[in-house]
Amino acid sequence: MEIRDRTVLILGGSGLVGTAVARRLLTHRPRAVILSALTRAEAEAAASELATGGGIPDGTEVGTEWGDLFLPESVKDEPRESVLSDPRLRELVLDDLYGELTEDVVQRSALGAMVLRHRPEIVVDCVNTATALAYQNVYRSAAAMRAAVSGGGLDAETVERHLATLYLPQLIRHVQIAHESMRRAGTRIYVKIGTAGTGGMGLNIPFTHSEERPSRMLLAKAGVAGAHTLYLFLMSRTPGGPAVKEIKPAAAISWKRIGHGEIRRRGRPIERYDATGPVPLESAFDAGAEAYAPAGGTLEGVFLDAGENGLFSKGEFEVLTALGLMEFITPEEIAATVEREILGHPTGRDVVAALDGAVSGPTYRAGVLRGAAIERMDELERERGVDPVAYEMLGPPRLSKLLFEGAILARLFPDLGEAAGLDPDRTAEAAAALIRADTELRVRILSIGLPILLPDGANLLRGATVKVAPAAGQRADDPRLAESGWVDLRPSNWLRWRDRLAAIAAESAAGPGADGGSWRDFESSAHAGPLRPARLAAWIFRHEDGGERMKR
Repeated sequence: MEIRDRTVLILGGSGLVGTAVARRLLTHRPRAVILSALTRAEAEAAASELATGGGIPDGTEVGTEWGDLFLPESVKDEPRESVLSDPRLRELVLDDLYGELTEDVVQRSALGAMVLRHRPEIVVDCVNTATALAYQNVYRSAAAMRAAVSGGGLDAETVERHLATLYLPQLIRHVQIAHESMRRAGTRIYVKIGTAGTGGMGLNIPFTHSEERPSRMLLAKAGVAGAHTLYLFLMSRTPGGPAVKEIKPAAAISWKRIGHGEIRRRGRPIERYDATGPVPLESAFDAGAEAYAPAGGTLEGVFLDAGENGLFSKGEFEVLTALGLMEFITPEEIAATVEREILGHPTGRDVVAALDGAVSGPTYRAGVLRGAAIERMDELERERGVDPVAYEMLGPPRLSKLLFEGAILARLFPDLGEAAGLDPDRTAEAAAALIRADTELRVRILSIGLPILLPDGANLLRGATVKVAPAAGQRADDPRLAESGWVDLRPSNWLRWRDRLAAIAAESAAGPGADGGSWRDFESSAHAGPLRPARLAAWIFRHEDGGERMKR
């Protein structure tokens, strides 16, 4: 797509890759480039760096945003530890993390609020999501919880902190919010800069975080990165959202600058210490062991700034990037790949496209055999005199509900044309009479956990199991319950069915069949003859529920 006169949001825009991407895309004169960073200082420093030397073209606005994208907007500027230490804020985080994905949750999140505020056509996500989540360290959290259990002092805060540290719930909610906010904002393309987790190396990676090789933390990072890639693959197959791409560098990314000065770790200077003298080995690591004293000042030296990875000495950089070890790739090369993918030029570096090309989709053979399987099951049902309709093992319960309601319509009307003109009140009466008279049909519905809501809307029939029951505090007349998994005999539901059936009939009559070529999707005799509940349910899932498959 065209970059000129578009709004570009760069998440992680102050980082090594983020600034390189911004510098590259600014040459196309976008309407605006919004740089998002964890802190205000980082965001404004990146904007200032881009402005140096006239790097921002006339007519292009460079804006800044900051805050923790994995927290609610109201606390995005607070350290995560401070948020989790406050019972009220911790409850807010957990509610948004584990509750339903509502409009409020999307708008309350720092990420959702930012996307909806700027409505970018292009989003480039340079945040190292896998590191941000994995380095919260679920192993340390689990150890603290086990210690509390052993000591008999397990409290709510310890449990809630552990819940707030689990990787997958955080990643799932992050992806959901990203997709929903971009869909609502009309974002056209989303490019993720992902990670392989080990810089392209294998399980033999020597650069790790402990004596383990590789460490659990590093494997957790790789696991989160892999899960994120598959979620992006699913996002790319979702209608109504942006085009999704992922560039996954498999080498160390370097560098930003070389200089001499104070050495800082995570923004803090490293203090100088010296040993006060030898201490016995058996007491050297005791608490309060007087083995060292400040040596004055902080560490200084020549360094290579590797961005988010920190400052490296010459030796560290030389070993890391040595031929046969991690080696490296420059941020400008990554930015060039991002630019080409946005412009629509294939690079061969899009992991999502690679997955698309590698997965095995539906086949011609399976389609032919599907017809044979359905035909044989039809024969057996006629021979045995049964019509099972649904067993509620595929899910969701809404599918079974639709199949049984379709089966009721098939018993009451001879074909689609008759059903499309149904009278809702008379259909409700006839459906209720059918349920009363046909014990086998009624028992099958109730036995798989679907209640039957009677035409008056005030009474229902139920069995021992109910698949969709009111949650704590939810009213039994909440319309979402009947919609999700109750066979609904009310006139209002049959009115809805009449609208659906009319739409199906109109669709069938709107265009040519096989005579007109292959441009329309249709099944032979799909809308002729007796109603088939499965075809009705499939149409609803595909068109009404927006569940259509995008790619084959």
